[in-house]
Amino acid sequence: MTVNPAVGVLGLGALGNIASICGALEAVGALVTVIDRPEQLDAVPRLVLPGVGSFPEAMGEINSHGWLQPLRAAASSKPTLGICLGMQLLAQVGFEFVETEGLALLAGEVRRMPCKAPIPHIGFASVGTLGAPALFNQLPLAAEFYFMHSYQLINYTDVAALADYGSHQFVAAVERNQLFGVQFHPEKSRDVGLQLLRNFVELAP
Repeated sequence: MTVNPAVGVLGLGALGNIASICGALEAVGALVTVIDRPEQLDAVPRLVLPGVGSFPEAMGEINSHGWLQPLRAAASSKPTLGICLGMQLLAQVGFEFVETEGLALLAGEVRRMPCKAPIPHIGFASVGTLGAPALFNQLPLAAEFYFMHSYQLINYTDVAALADYGSHQFVAAVERNQLFGVQFHPEKSRDVGLQLLRNFVELAP
């Protein structure tokens, strides 16, 4: 069976920084559409939620422009990948600056990383998988990915991978059915990042 390689990348303002993600997806064979209206969500078989900025800013954009329910519906029915802040938005609630309701697609909350090392955490770090998560197919054990974050998703039910920073272990990836999230930036993680994105593009919707 030939898999349709189409991917929609959410182009919402506060989630921004989509150029490098689109470029990386195209490099692995994806047909990328930037989604800037909720009604476009139905036309793509896969969805990527990129992320830079703050949790409350991003959720403010989502709520004020009518994205909340369409995003929840789309992410519940097709392969969806949240990247960095995009992964954090999958949680029920975030505590960056102010308490803010998230997309509530995963059980958990987002809080500042409680470690003694400098924050934000910036740079490459080894990621160890739990089980055999689909996104990490054909990737080496303890592959290194590029991180840039101050907050973490605290989740106990859908953890696909863990990483360490400053003697603190945190969730690096989550996976539940067709819903995926990575705290790192695969588009900045060289060959292993491209392989992870290729794995996502090859998922059958």
